[in-house]
Amino acid sequence: MKQAMALTTLEQLKAISDPLRAEMMMKLVETSYTGQQLAVLLETSRPKIHYHLKELEKNSLIEVVHTEEKNGIVQKFYRSTASGFFPSENLLPYAEELSESTRQLYVQMANKTRSSILTAPESSFAKAAGSTDPKDWDAIGSIWEISATEADFKEFIQGLFGLIQTLREKSEAAENDPNGKLYHFSAFGFEIDTPSFDQTELKEED
Repeated sequence: MKQAMALTTLEQLKAISDPLRAEMMMKLVETSYTGQQLAVLLETSRPKIHYHLKELEKNSLIEVVHTEEKNGIVQKFYRSTASGFFPSENLLPYAEELSESTRQLYVQMANKTRSSILTAPESSFAKAAGSTDPKDWDAIGSIWEISATEADFKEFIQGLFGLIQTLREKSEAAENDPNGKLYHFSAFGFEIDTPSFDQTELKEED
């Protein structure tokens, strides 16, 4: 599976904009599933799931990774073709479709994070009692709303991904380390119209 794949056609954008298809895509990023397995997981009829699978496959967003024969029936196991997707520049004129496809993927990413939080071991959230020093924490959960120029925001994103890449480079060694652990990271950053917090109160606290 590719690390990232460029969406190059309007049909691909439309295919991934559907909420159910976006949810299916997130499942198929995690592992491979048959149409029947997805129907059970998503509590949706098998014919409906198979229709959407064909649409995703037609647009090269998923692929059959292996097959198994069971009771004389060949079962196809589908997997996402990439772990992440990004729009190519030629899709910029399709602002509405681009916005909706991105929104649906973000919603499914947030749902995945919610699931990981609810199923994580209790030790995940046992940060040092009373400590305000981040180096003592076992987990982080924060929401910020910060005014910034577009250039400053993009510079920050570049720095953030640089930090993630630095940690990734140490990942292989950690997998073979008895003290190595698996961590879940989620990152969302986007422009909003109105603040979610009372800005006056925040300034007073600062």
